[in-house]
Amino acid sequence: MRRALCPGSFDPVTNGHLDIIGRTAALYDEVVVAVFVNQSKSSLFTVDERREMLQDETRHYGNVAIDTFEGLVVDYCRAREIPVIVKGLRAVSDFDYELQMAQMNRGLAGIDTLFMPTNPEYSFLASSLVKEIAKWGGDVSSLVPPDVFTRLKERTSTG
Repeated sequence: MRRALCPGSFDPVTNGHLDIIGRTAALYDEVVVAVFVNQSKSSLFTVDERREMLQDETRHYGNVAIDTFEGLVVDYCRAREIPVIVKGLRAVSDFDYELQMAQMNRGLAGIDTLFMPTNPEYSFLASSLVKEIAKWGGDVSSLVPPDVFTRLKERTSTG
């Protein structure tokens, strides 16, 4: 069975994330989407809320499971016998950072990384930008799924 991991913070999940998850699901028998728990970072949504949003948005895939993790991604992969991490790349700057991480993961645990170019439609999309735009009342409805948009509006409402 071919298994892959799509890790991230997903705060919130965007259409770009879902594009990478869907394309990965078409390539692998099983895809685990893992929400990273970072205690030092303040998130707009709790880990449980992010996991729930991902479960809602990926339920139509029969081979995608949602989980959470804290610690090293390679430890998560080793414990679950997942040999590949899939990362979406939007720009050269993503590649510079992700290549270094991929080489470290390969050296630490023999875990490979597959770089998947982002659909050009989503090449500018980042959760941090979505949150910032939503915070100031901008329309991000085309950047996130409808249910995520509703939650985002509720969470960032200033009124």
